[in-house]
Amino acid sequence: MDYQEHPYMSQIICKPTPMGLSAPSIPLASRHGIGVRGASQLLVHVAPYDSMDEGDLIELFWDGCYVASKILKASDVGKPVVLRVPESFLQNGKARTYYRVMKIGGLPVTSPCRKLWVKLNAPGGQLVSTNTEENQGLAPLYVVPSVIRRGLSRRHLEGGLPMTIEPYLNMAVHDEITVRWGDLRMDLPPLVAEDVGEPVDLVVPPALILEGGEEQQLEVTYCVIDRVGNNSLWAPPRVIRVQPLGHSTD
Repeated sequence: MDYQEHPYMSQIICKPTPMGLSAPSIPLASRHGIGVRGASQLLVHVAPYDSMDEGDLIELFWDGCYVASKILKASDVGKPVVLRVPESFLQNGKARTYYRVMKIGGLPVTSPCRKLWVKLNAPGGQLVSTNTEENQGLAPLYVVPSVIRRGLSRRHLEGGLPMTIEPYLNMAVHDEITVRWGDLRMDLPPLVAEDVGEPVDLVVPPALILEGGEEQQLEVTYCVIDRVGNNSLWAPPRVIRVQPLGHSTD
């Protein structure tokens, strides 16, 4: 099963069993799967099931490997059971999790499984410091040197300002890029396979330039959010000088 064909993989459940057990749920997973933040404290919830009883043994499996278990007490009956997946079991790619219930003197019954995507490498790579709002692994937006030297010109108010985002570490399909022009934001289309490893060209439209006002200098930057919600934070900003009403004609 190809993830690109099923972008909502975290909602996909393997073939159900006739035993009445529901698939495990993962509240910390984003709509598309598990990212860096969720990996360190990944909790799997097992919903109450028919004939749940004291002494039941619940065993949790991740990609076919046993990861955790619990023997139910009387106080657990009728409540969700929460089991933790150690971070060491998580790897990038498609994953599946399920659990097994064994009653005293009975045979084990296996739940349906839940499939989801795991991505532990954030766009732009690991942050140098956790106390920063910038990701030094992302290059500043590229603009032609003449704009850096002289600022915007009248023609930019007519045709927009071309800019380029350089390829970045962990660039991937479904990455969503947001460009920030001063206090304004512009969302780009999600990346497709052909975009990965290539520069991303964009044009800041005249309407956005005008709406940004006539500050003498404007900071322009971007951030990336990947398919499982990993956030790159902002790239180091590029400072653009804005000519009042585009008086420069260069």
